[in-house]
Amino acid sequence: MPRSNRPRRQLPASSTAAGRNARRKWAAPAPEVDLDRARAGLPERESAADGEWSVRRITARNAAKEYRCPGCGQVIPPGIEHLVVWQEDSLFGRETAVADRRHWHARCWRIRPGSGQRR
Repeated sequence: MPRSNRPRRQLPASSTAAGRNARRKWAAPAPEVDLDRARAGLPERESAADGEWSVRRITARNAAKEYRCPGCGQVIPPGIEHLVVWQEDSLFGRETAVADRRHWHARCWRIRPGSGQRR
């Protein structure tokens, strides 16, 4: 392929001083991954006497809204770590179950009737 006789566009002084590799997007350092935040987004599956459940942990940093816990009826304020739970074996399908998901205190979820665990 023949070379072009057009002059190259001028780059800012900061990028020319850093060299050719600094201009490439893959030469930039990779951002640090927050593993706790990444793991928190993945639901875990739980089996109990009351069915199959998907349980996702919400970290205090990601808890941005106020919710009411169905276990104790108390408010879960923003900034409090809690669980988001939906039923996997719903009669109305997965999409309906995800739409009906609920936010629980971790302790309330653990001691709920049908879980098979107590205090």
